[in-house]
Amino acid sequence: MNSLKVTMMMVALMILFMFVGYMVGGRSGMVMAFVLAAIMNFITYWFSAKIVLSMYRARPVTERDHPRLYRAVNRVAAQAMMPVMPAVYIVPSRAPNAFATGRDRDHAAVAVSEGLLELLTEDELEGVIGHEMAHILNRDMLVGTVAATFAGAIGILASIARWGAIFGGGSSRDDNRGGAIGLLVAAILAPLIAMIIQMAISRQREYKADAEGGRLTGKYLSLASALDKLHRSPVRMNLDQSPATAHMMIANPLSGRGFTTLFSTHPPVEERIEKLRSLAQLAPYG
Repeated sequence: MNSLKVTMMMVALMILFMFVGYMVGGRSGMVMAFVLAAIMNFITYWFSAKIVLSMYRARPVTERDHPRLYRAVNRVAAQAMMPVMPAVYIVPSRAPNAFATGRDRDHAAVAVSEGLLELLTEDELEGVIGHEMAHILNRDMLVGTVAATFAGAIGILASIARWGAIFGGGSSRDDNRGGAIGLLVAAILAPLIAMIIQMAISRQREYKADAEGGRLTGKYLSLASALDKLHRSPVRMNLDQSPATAHMMIANPLSGRGFTTLFSTHPPVEERIEKLRSLAQLAPYG
């Protein structure tokens, strides 16, 4: 995604953040939310990779630490003609998943879990790395991290709004904000809107990263096989404490069923696999 879309995402989430701040604390709450949003934008831009990596206790690795993973990232980075190889991290979890983070191509990181390394073959691993490298080349990571950071903050403000409504908040003489009902509406709608923003930037991102990652490595079928394995895995990445980062993963870590699939951050894995297989038939290799 280009810089204009990044800016639009920051502005949209900032406005939503300020709206909830207004509903919670009136004009002073809106000003405080604006100041906090500006600080969050600054921190997210410069420290996005550290924020997400620390959430999952990811540790950096060198070629000596894990030659198979390091060489796979190095090989795909060379195929992509990247001047700077992304930093390589391992997440200490048996749940198989992977993600990329960082503010730009020169400050990017690729993280995979221990479970993914145990589950996938060499070609499947390279297919996954290609997918994550495509996110880096498309500058998707900053947008994803901004969305994750603000969605989490909006959720916190929404929780404050709910408690304010329960205990009689929203009765300020200075601002006609709808009282307790207004607080409840903000508490319900704000997280929903933040979720919709995340979904809007996530679904097509995944399709595009699948296609470009397959083209980059030539391993469309290997990536399809990896997605199938990740989808069928009985273990999911534990996101109970950070569900806002679900959209950053290569495979949906939240096992939604029925109505909840309407709010999934990822396209159906069956459709992703079908598209990859179709692309493999058109490619000279794969």
